Amino acid sequence: MSRVGKLPVQLPKNVEVSVNPENVVSVKGPLGLLTCKVDKSIKVDVADGNVSFTRSSDEKQIRAFHGLYRALVNNMALGVSTGYMKKMELVGVGYRASNKGQDLELSLGFSHNIVFRLPDEVKLETETLRGQNPTITLKSHDKELIGQVAAKIRSMRRPEPYKGKGIRFVGEQVRRKAGKSAGKK
Repeated sequence: MSRVGKLPVQLPKNVEVSVNPENVVSVKGPLGLLTCKVDKSIKVDVADGNVSFTRSSDEKQIRAFHGLYRALVNNMALGVSTGYMKKMELVGVGYRASNKGQDLELSLGFSHNIVFRLPDEVKLETETLRGQNPTITLKSHDKELIGQVAAKIRSMRRPEPYKGKGIRFVGEQVRRKAGKSAGKK
């Protein structure tokens, strides 16, 4: 039995879960509605504020699906009740971020500014304080979507190992390398 899959999902207050005959799980809460198509080999039961998952056999792929779908439904339930947030900072001289609605404009040391359009499900805030790195805050009820958007923003200028310049998550440790002069004696 999967350690993750055998645990039931405890539903927060104001969250409703429904399963239709095609095995599509819908999770509705105060922040929105999310759906997930579950493999036919996994049976989903909703009872008394808990969602439990059972598998049809012990094949390797089905065992993997057991824990996967339980984790996905748990993330959906937490997302529609409390939501998710990612904070990123721009480290580098002259790096700036601003937003106009859902358009994020980044100045990252290239010859031109980058304008990135975010999906409507992701809420965007930018903040620039004197003496601190500019920050980008992303909020959404969909954990998968907010992770994809954050990864796309980070890929525009990854933190480099020598000076540490680039876009990083707040609290992320960047492994630094010694430069050329460290090897000479």
